[in-house]
Amino acid sequence: MEELFRSAHPVVQALLATCFTWFLTACGAGIVLVTREFRKQLLDWMNGFAAGVMIAASFWSLLAPAIEMSEGKALPSWLPPAVGFILGGFALWGADRILPHLHPGLAAAEGLPTNWRRSILLVLAITLHNIPEGLAVGVAFGAAATGVEPAHLSGAIALAIGIGLQNFPEGLAVAMPLRREGVSRWKSFWYGQLSGAVEPVAGVLGAAAVLVAQPILPYALSFAAGAMIFVVIEELIPESQRGVNTDVATLGTLTGFTVMMVLDVALG
Repeated sequence: MEELFRSAHPVVQALLATCFTWFLTACGAGIVLVTREFRKQLLDWMNGFAAGVMIAASFWSLLAPAIEMSEGKALPSWLPPAVGFILGGFALWGADRILPHLHPGLAAAEGLPTNWRRSILLVLAITLHNIPEGLAVGVAFGAAATGVEPAHLSGAIALAIGIGLQNFPEGLAVAMPLRREGVSRWKSFWYGQLSGAVEPVAGVLGAAAVLVAQPILPYALSFAAGAMIFVVIEELIPESQRGVNTDVATLGTLTGFTVMMVLDVALG
């Protein structure tokens, strides 16, 4: 199976990897099929874990390779990663201001005013998270295919595993509030898994972009990192720290960071 994966085209690899991350989003949403309650303490830990994974992935899998790829070029080695990182953050900021969405646990929607249903707004909030995650995985697989050091296929696989692990609470974060409000089990599950459907699209686009235009690779890697850090600071950490489980959520963040660091170093 591994050899078959390695022999596939990089865009197909990105598609398979992001379908895996989507699947784990669906697994998280699937919790509502067996219960309509979930311990807030555990959910806060999971959100903290997701934040830790994304912080570690942003550096170990994206920013560090982007800096190394930029060395020895005409521009200072710090410039392409810095530009890409800032652009990634601003891109998510712009999407956050425009796209109507509703974060779990909050009453007021963000983005442009709309009359869309609460369920749609919840899905869009997590979908906004998943765009940079899918993009990061796709760019990592595209980078590995170019043969430019230090990008490797094993590192891209490690990133996909880490992103998949932190997708589990994201599916749950959409599905569980809907279930508590009386939405049916299957409809809650459907909306929860739907939030991850954007990842294969973003992954394929990211892989194709860096294969077509290899010079943008450091910018693309750091762009994905900036977008993920925006999500962490804007949404994941505040959500995990809302309530009385702040220490538990912080320990989750440390655990997530450690797991992603180990995955990247061991496999990358």
